[in-house]
Amino acid sequence: MKIVVVGGGSTYTPELADGFARLRDLLPVEELVLVDPAAERLELIGALSRRIFARQGHPGRVTTSSDLDAAAEGASAVLVQLRIGGQQARLGDETFPLDCGCVGQETTGAGGLAKALRTVPVVLDIAERVRRASPDAWIVDFTNPVGIVTRTLLDAGHRAVGLCNVAKGFQHSFGEWLGVDPGTVELDHVGLNHLTWERGVRVGGVDVLPRLLDEHGEGLAARCRLPVEVMRQMGAIPSYYLRYFYGHDAEVAEQRTKPSRAQEVGDLERRLLDLYADPTLDTKPALLEQRGGAFYSEAAISLLGGLLGDSGARHVANVWNAGTLPFLPDDAVIEVPATVGTGGAVPLPVAPLEPRYAGLIAHVAAYEELAAEAAVKGGLQRVEQALLAHPLVGQYDLARRLAAELVSINADHLPWSRR
Repeated sequence: MKIVVVGGGSTYTPELADGFARLRDLLPVEELVLVDPAAERLELIGALSRRIFARQGHPGRVTTSSDLDAAAEGASAVLVQLRIGGQQARLGDETFPLDCGCVGQETTGAGGLAKALRTVPVVLDIAERVRRASPDAWIVDFTNPVGIVTRTLLDAGHRAVGLCNVAKGFQHSFGEWLGVDPGTVELDHVGLNHLTWERGVRVGGVDVLPRLLDEHGEGLAARCRLPVEVMRQMGAIPSYYLRYFYGHDAEVAEQRTKPSRAQEVGDLERRLLDLYADPTLDTKPALLEQRGGAFYSEAAISLLGGLLGDSGARHVANVWNAGTLPFLPDDAVIEVPATVGTGGAVPLPVAPLEPRYAGLIAHVAAYEELAAEAAVKGGLQRVEQALLAHPLVGQYDLARRLAAELVSINADHLPWSRR
């Protein structure tokens, strides 16, 4: 089995290598190919990944390449983890909206749209090249904004599933707090990527969500950065991305007084690369936990195991709605539990959603449809329309100002803006 990682030069990659090595019984990889145009960085991370495999006795090979077309030949699956424009582009995503009084974040609001516009054309090109090289290969997208990117992949007819680590992180936290195996924790996880709620948490068929709220309210509040009273009132645990909606003005005020996440991550990446250069390092360093993406490897390998092994197991994934949420179009991409096998990820039935969830989901899904169209077709007017539809923007003058700033800052990545 050959797995290709596009964006293999990412500082995330040792987390993946560690997961492939540990979970080889679930996914027996014979060759892991790391693809990236940054040759020096790729070789550094490729060497560490080989040492991780060797340390754990994994018999597979880790190879590196800058040639996607050659690397994708014979691949069973291609995992896409990209950041077009690097941390400098992310810094723009997190700062220009603040000048307009909007939250600055790389997956939500105007910053998230900027990332989608830069990313979607590149990912679609990658997917076409993968389809030519290995028509049956699955594409697993971990590149944010996952919902929008996955939607454009599916619209173009690719064998694609979107992946996020939020649900896997909740499973591990809840399992630790409850003293049970995280694999036995079943989530009633529903929404869109980075706009999800846990409406139930079941262990042995019993919903333990009320117990979590009562016994671990402080931990939940810290994790979600929302008061536990809000969760009790809703009867659900929101992902921490919901704070941008439920506490928007407070988030904007806080963002204006502290370094951006892009600056923090840039410093972390420099420190991680220094560690990775140590030829004696053969495990993922503890510092990598601060990079984000906790349990990313477990989420990815579990999903790939289902797609390539036809396990029929239950995984949270980003998939076409296909009637699951009746208030959304069938071609909207939602994030829900799904049955995963060689035929893909099929969403499981979802109990009817209360208006407090359905209203916001419908609003953001409409924005994502417009964002996907803007990312594929380009055009300043489409960017304005998408921003006008976003619940964190929603004002014409503000949408126009943000759109103009977004296009100006990202012109190097938007060919249509220079015509």
